[in-house]
Amino acid sequence: MSWLVFAILFWLAAWALNTWLARAHGSQRWARMLIPALFGITILILWEGLVLGLGISPVILPAPSQIAASFAASTEILREDFVQTILKGALSGYLMGCGAAVVVAVLIDRSPFLQRGLLPVGNFVAALPIVGIAPILVMWFGFDWQSKAAVVVVMVFFPVLVNMVAGLAATDALQRDLMATYSASYWQGLVKMRLPAAMPFLFNGLKIATTLALIGAIVAEFFGSPTRGMGFRISTAVGQLDLPLVWSEITVAALAGSGFYGLVALIEKLVTFWHPSQRARS
Repeated sequence: MSWLVFAILFWLAAWALNTWLARAHGSQRWARMLIPALFGITILILWEGLVLGLGISPVILPAPSQIAASFAASTEILREDFVQTILKGALSGYLMGCGAAVVVAVLIDRSPFLQRGLLPVGNFVAALPIVGIAPILVMWFGFDWQSKAAVVVVMVFFPVLVNMVAGLAATDALQRDLMATYSASYWQGLVKMRLPAAMPFLFNGLKIATTLALIGAIVAEFFGSPTRGMGFRISTAVGQLDLPLVWSEITVAALAGSGFYGLVALIEKLVTFWHPSQRARS
């Protein structure tokens, strides 16, 4: 029980420190980085103390130290699964789905027929459960990464499409009249006015799609995969009661997702530096 007592005391002390930092230095950059880091460390220590202090079996909930040991012993397996699921399945599907969504959004903007006909269909397809779509796409595209990329395309296409269509319609009548006064063509107005105005909307969709891409690729591997991949590894490790390896795969997916989201957010900051939302954060 000593571990449990230590974890609880550490939690209370860290909570008090975080509260003081948030109130006294919450507006400073170093504090905004230190507070979530300290909070995460506190959760890990509390988790370790609860597991060891209460004697919880690793089959139910492994301690962070057990997960770290499994992570260190399985780096080669984790690397192969990362390449198969994240780089091949999720990233390729993300790029294809988001790129296609931008192109289709421009076509919808040009065609009232597509706007009235495709968007309702898109809302219907976006509501379909992934567990129903994934087995079909696996049968169509095979058991390798191509079927996982297809699932990701379906998942990310319509969120990005809806945001991009809304972004293209974000300009007001005065701005459009000004471009018409300059005798600008549709494509000139699109490139010089409407696409820049749509960037904040587009990046909102791209950031949402980062998490959807990872979820889609991992879940799709439960319905058929070669002998590698995060979804395949999680399903087989659960069957073998190797929960530390399962949590190691979850850790890799969480780190990859956070890094992916952060990369898109960084690109957004560079592209939309002129937007009031970005100026308010700096």
